[in-house]
Amino acid sequence: MNLCRIKTKSLTILLWLVLAAGVLKQGEAAIGVNWGTISHHRLSPKTAVDLLKVNKISKVKLFDADPQVVNALRGSGIQVMVGIPNEMLSLLGSSPAAADLWVRQNLTTHLSAKPPADIRYVAVGNEPFLGSYSGQFQSYVMPAILNLQQSLVKANLAGSVKLVVPCNADAYESSIPSQGAFRSDLMQIMTQLVSFLNTNGSPFVVNIYPFLSLYGNSDFPQDYAFFGGTNHPVVDGPNTYYNAFDGNYDTLVAALDKLGYGQMPIVIGEVGWPTDGAISANLTAARAFNQGLINHVLSNKGTPLRPAVPPMDVYLFSLLDEGAKSTLPGNFERHWGIFSFDGQAKYALNLGLGTGLLKNAKDVRYLPSRWCVANPSKDLSAVANHFKLACSVADCTTLSYGGSCSGIGEKGNISYAFNSYYQLQKQDVQSCDFDGFGMVTFLDPSVGDCRFLVGVADTDDASSSGWHCGIWIVSRILIFMGVFMVLLLEE
Repeated sequence: MNLCRIKTKSLTILLWLVLAAGVLKQGEAAIGVNWGTISHHRLSPKTAVDLLKVNKISKVKLFDADPQVVNALRGSGIQVMVGIPNEMLSLLGSSPAAADLWVRQNLTTHLSAKPPADIRYVAVGNEPFLGSYSGQFQSYVMPAILNLQQSLVKANLAGSVKLVVPCNADAYESSIPSQGAFRSDLMQIMTQLVSFLNTNGSPFVVNIYPFLSLYGNSDFPQDYAFFGGTNHPVVDGPNTYYNAFDGNYDTLVAALDKLGYGQMPIVIGEVGWPTDGAISANLTAARAFNQGLINHVLSNKGTPLRPAVPPMDVYLFSLLDEGAKSTLPGNFERHWGIFSFDGQAKYALNLGLGTGLLKNAKDVRYLPSRWCVANPSKDLSAVANHFKLACSVADCTTLSYGGSCSGIGEKGNISYAFNSYYQLQKQDVQSCDFDGFGMVTFLDPSVGDCRFLVGVADTDDASSSGWHCGIWIVSRILIFMGVFMVLLLEE
């Protein structure tokens, strides 16, 4: 499709200029959060929205368009970015009917409701250009975007809802920021994408993770990952970089500039620091990074290549821990939340939103105060298979090397695994049997920083990751069925 044929081009260029001027003049960033829901113990959407509101978090980024979650955000005053999974890009790119149907079901329905949801962005895929995907989704991105944009135009939403593509920072590269350029295999598609974003008034969305740089490279200077100064600054001509975030950000600025869009607004789609599951993932480091980031961004100092122009928005990753996420990237993957799974603040953090330190979720309903532990009267030498079974279903990542529960000993490890499984099974008494190796106790077995959890009952019957995956699958089936019916009618 020729972008010049879009009838709204002139208007959207004007809107973008107004938007860009406003951003450059205002010079202020907004702090939001990512809200992921891949959890064994899922807070009800209402409780999570109340948590956002009590902390005055006015922007939230989702990874899908779960109707329960979006409905809970209706009338909240919170601006929403909904997401489209990478797996849907092929369908949406090949079928305008599918794009129309997605817009009707996931945008029009919520925007026309009383009260409406305040949906501002649609994230088309999530890091679809990630190098480890080996180009699996790459060719689907632009066709999906172009079809969705036409669907927005048909639905009279193109002026209010913007399409974006959250990119991983591996989409660009350079040894020094000023030489930043997009990967050679992405140059053609990035040129098309950035042109589209510019034409339609959308920002460039990027995910930046200094933690992953530190985690994946033993030579990476630890102090450079934070914001307190470093003994290993990066000198780039007249500019000196004292933290990895600024260096990464300006590498993107330089890459955009090479394509002719050096002033394009940038949104940080994900940034944060995990609290468990790895050596450098702990409460102290997470607080230091996130507070340093917030203070740095809200100071409006910007970066050497964009002085006094901070990112347009910054979405912290993430709101809550997600204990059912894949651990393929590392065991830390389930521990990015600034709040634990039950909405309780993990550490003192001031988001700069006028509420002081983080406030906990209220009126969370827990299961009874009881735990499943290893039976002290039993010989545990034959318990290995039970331990593996428990941890194959429940989350045992805190037991990993460097985790908060890594030092509680063999019997402690067994008890932790048993309890994690027991809580996941809603404290079903049979789930603590383990052929007699387990027993229920009313004494909290938590040790130091190692917390033995009690599950939440505040879930709207939607707590398990299985339920969430089921809804995800059903929604995709419905889209396929809907597209099929639309195509039949078109014939």
